[in-house]
Amino acid sequence: MASSETTGGKSQESSLHSDDARRSLGSRLESGESPMRSAGSMASWESELASVQHSLKFVMKLKEEFICPICKGVVLNPQQNSCGHIYCFHCLQGLLESSSLSGPVCPVEKAAITPSEVFQDNCCKREISSLEVYCTNSPLCTSVLALNQLQEHLKSCQYEQLLCSNPGCTELLQRRLLQEHLNATCPHRRESCPHCLQPFQLSVIQEHVQSSCPEVKVGCPDGCSTLVPRNRLTEHGESCPEVHTDCSFKMFGCSVKGKRRKVKLHEEAAVCHHVLLVLKSSAHLEQQVVFVQKEALLRQQEVQTDTLLLSDLQEQLGSVLQQSRSQEHVVATAQRTLSRQEDALSSVQLDLQQVSCGLGSGLDELRRFKKSLDGVMQELLAAETLREHIATLEENRKRHSGLLELHVAQLGLNKQHLQELELTSYDGRLIWKIKDFQKRREAEATGQHPCLSSVPFHTGRCGYKMAMKAYLNGDGEGRGTHLSLYVVLMPGDFDALLPWPFKQTVSLSVLDQSGARNHQSFNFRPDPTNTCFHQPAAESASNVAVGFPCFISLDALEAPGNAVYVKDDTLFVKVKVDTTGLEL
Repeated sequence: MASSETTGGKSQESSLHSDDARRSLGSRLESGESPMRSAGSMASWESELASVQHSLKFVMKLKEEFICPICKGVVLNPQQNSCGHIYCFHCLQGLLESSSLSGPVCPVEKAAITPSEVFQDNCCKREISSLEVYCTNSPLCTSVLALNQLQEHLKSCQYEQLLCSNPGCTELLQRRLLQEHLNATCPHRRESCPHCLQPFQLSVIQEHVQSSCPEVKVGCPDGCSTLVPRNRLTEHGESCPEVHTDCSFKMFGCSVKGKRRKVKLHEEAAVCHHVLLVLKSSAHLEQQVVFVQKEALLRQQEVQTDTLLLSDLQEQLGSVLQQSRSQEHVVATAQRTLSRQEDALSSVQLDLQQVSCGLGSGLDELRRFKKSLDGVMQELLAAETLREHIATLEENRKRHSGLLELHVAQLGLNKQHLQELELTSYDGRLIWKIKDFQKRREAEATGQHPCLSSVPFHTGRCGYKMAMKAYLNGDGEGRGTHLSLYVVLMPGDFDALLPWPFKQTVSLSVLDQSGARNHQSFNFRPDPTNTCFHQPAAESASNVAVGFPCFISLDALEAPGNAVYVKDDTLFVKVKVDTTGLEL
């Protein structure tokens, strides 16, 4: 790889002393040309240990060669230069990015660092990852473990300091004490109200109970001794004996008012008085009824009189309207007659004027006019015939255009069917070529095309009909992080002759295009109880797809260490069905 970067050691050395060379080093590092960049970023456990890199305590004294000469801590993701020194990946990257015009140099020997000669030292990486180290929570925690297992241990270490997860609490506690703090001692924990059982933060439960809890019993605001739930105060007010109210006989003239219990006593004690009030009111109403009846009788008589008068007026009006219509008809007839006479008089006057101008010339002009009129009539007849012919041609064009569209659509269907027949496999195997991988993945990430489907394939000429489905940006738990691959059973022409449920082993693979044949493969054997492997309904498109939502991570797919899965923006996926025992 170094030879592809430069044409000779001399030209490389001279380029390091120029500003263009410095920019070239940075661009190589960013573009991925150098071996150091091709090694990828630090592994997850190494990147997580970067924050405690200088506080690690090793069981055995750390060798000098395992100490980064830049940060003076243990080397994480070791990168070796041509001079033999080993650096942390992120330390060397920072040195290259902040180097002066003269180019980056080794801080130990001051030798020039050439990115094309830097490589990841996997041997050293294995040795460092297996070094024994004390837990960072020692001496409380006495665990001793390999360096690459430290971060996983800290995720469950009982002495690790964790922040309380209750909103508003900033207290740090050891993991072994956190649960008790969350459930029993944290002042910001949530507990249920003892009355309405709704969850609230502990600090506001008392205020909630005192001011707004609907189930808390409170004293009646009107002074009675009854305790009533807060949400039923309005209902209680309708029967509270201390509420001020009027006597129920107020509409009959009783003016007594006061607290409900006193008004009740009044109503029970003044029954005779209330009966007299009711009788008095009834007598008054009877007088009013008699008066209203008399008034209604007078109004009825007036209405009858007015009705008779209106009938007479309507008869007179009908007679007048009939006479008016007769007169209008006579006037209209006279006006039409007068109009015809005026037209006839105008025509006679025009004829007299023409005769007076010269009878001979008028006749010649009339003949020429008639001849011209005949020519115009012939042209009109020809134009009408041409218009009808054009209309006929337009109808024929529309009919032919419709037939042509039908033929084009049928041709497209036949072409698609022919392509499917050409690509259809009958041996239970299919290699699916997916082009424009990056473009399709980005479109899937934005929700435009959530799923890709392959052409159908068969396990035999009379076998199961199946297809593959791929989610380039992942599906379900693998969305955004993995490639998801599935197979799906489709209704076939020979399903009635095949054994169900489907029980054949299925193998899915992502093919290596480097020639090393480092394919990524997984297989599964169907679960007979799963309806996905039962016979598909004839009216359905297919069964539910079955496969691997996390088949391979997108990072490993696009930048694997020992294989090439995506080349020229193309991905090859293979499916193989074990056809043993399927012969009909």
